[in-house]
Amino acid sequence: MSTQAKKGSTRTHAAAVGAGILLSRLVGLVRDRIFAHYFGNSDAADAFRAAFRIPNLLQNLFGEGVLSASFIPVYARLDAEGRHKEASQLAEAIFALLLLVTTVLVAAGIWATPWLIDLIAPGFHGAKRQLCIRLVQILFPGAALLVFSAWCLGILNSHRRFFLSYAAPVVWNAAMITTLLWGGRHHAEQQLAILLAIGSVTGSALQFLVQLPRVLKFLWPLRLRLHAGEHVRTVSRNFFPVFVSRGVVQVSAYVDSVLGSFLGTGAVAALGYAQTLYNLPFSLFGMAVSAAELPAMSAELGTTAEIAQALRQRLTAGLQQIAFFVIPSAVAFVLLGDVIVATIYRSGQFQHQDVMFVWVVLTGSSVGLLASTSSRLYSSAFYALRDTRTPLNFAVIRVALTFALGYLCALPLPRLLGISQRWGAAGLTFSAGLAAWLEYSLLRHALHRTIGAIPSGIARVARLWIVAIGAGVAGYGIKRVLPFHNPLLVGPCVLLPYAGIYLAVTHWMGIATLGAFSRFFLRRR
Repeated sequence: MSTQAKKGSTRTHAAAVGAGILLSRLVGLVRDRIFAHYFGNSDAADAFRAAFRIPNLLQNLFGEGVLSASFIPVYARLDAEGRHKEASQLAEAIFALLLLVTTVLVAAGIWATPWLIDLIAPGFHGAKRQLCIRLVQILFPGAALLVFSAWCLGILNSHRRFFLSYAAPVVWNAAMITTLLWGGRHHAEQQLAILLAIGSVTGSALQFLVQLPRVLKFLWPLRLRLHAGEHVRTVSRNFFPVFVSRGVVQVSAYVDSVLGSFLGTGAVAALGYAQTLYNLPFSLFGMAVSAAELPAMSAELGTTAEIAQALRQRLTAGLQQIAFFVIPSAVAFVLLGDVIVATIYRSGQFQHQDVMFVWVVLTGSSVGLLASTSSRLYSSAFYALRDTRTPLNFAVIRVALTFALGYLCALPLPRLLGISQRWGAAGLTFSAGLAAWLEYSLLRHALHRTIGAIPSGIARVARLWIVAIGAGVAGYGIKRVLPFHNPLLVGPCVLLPYAGIYLAVTHWMGIATLGAFSRFFLRRR
């Protein structure tokens, strides 16, 4: 296949990933809006957000990130070499291992929930703590089902079937939305939180089942058999460094829960709302490009020099795509974050003071957005090279810095500044952003030593920042002169011109064409 054909194929795959993620994230925003309507920044919202993090550790450790890094490179290489029977046997063995391990961990997690709460949310007491314990025990089985869903994603991605696996969370979100709409009018907050946890587990099962028929087309008949063949051992060797690396990164998110639990009512919930918005560009652009590139990079064949050249080309194109979309997202979070938060969340129990609080937390998140999305692609390059330890080492450094800075910015700093302790939530997201930039720098430097220098594109990135800030100032001006204040009207009137100005000016300057924009979101045939 020619280089141009490979680039076109990758753009098509990235578009499929992006379309699937966009669909699932938009439905997720609807879910979060309804959640905010019924829960606001209440104790029940804090309890549910904290509870949701604990079983999700199981999903995140054994799910998409670890399987993508350890399983896909081996499976995709076998498939590319025409060794389809060995690839199928590998997939069957990995599923059997996941089934065994997650069953044990779910049972242990349900039993150990009271102790987990003391580790994750030590600031919760009384009824809030009891509610959180009950929610975690309900949610744990759903996390195991999402791990199996991630196994499906690994199979489908390896066969370049991207859309379904990334759109599948739509049914999970739909189950939670249905639960909220059905129970929200007739149940108090604590009862509704329990119903929502049950709805989440139901949605997890649906997310797995909707992918299974397509997976079975590649693996039929599916046999569950444990064996320790060469390829299983290779995946296992890759798995544990990535498992630890992914676990270390997850510690960063759990630092927010631990420290946030001491910041008063609404802090953990606000971190959750901000994280949902932050994850939209992170997933849509960072994950879309990285997910499309990982199987392609893993399947590269040839001499060492040819593989290094191919990786440099893919990384350069991928980083340019990420910067083009992520930079305006970060600027919008800072300059127009109140408009974004109000448009999505302001309703029912979620009012103006909640909008302003989440906006400040979201502003802190924007600091590390470009670094985090770019680091995802650099890590994928290391995983394609079968190097799982380098990302692990840098992830450890990142989390250590996140914890140290997070503690200082969340607890002592608000007291020194004489402001409310709850504003320490913004300090958590800001410090995590600084740590993300350190990890990005380390990954970039290490990869340059491995495959050669990748063009930085500093001039292009600087122009993107200038255009995005100019468009943001224009959007802010529009917001100030609008004669109405309804969030559902203000949002489109401000955000659409902002996006339009950014796209038009970058097109005029030749930084990126509108065709590149459309190709990212539309699957070409």
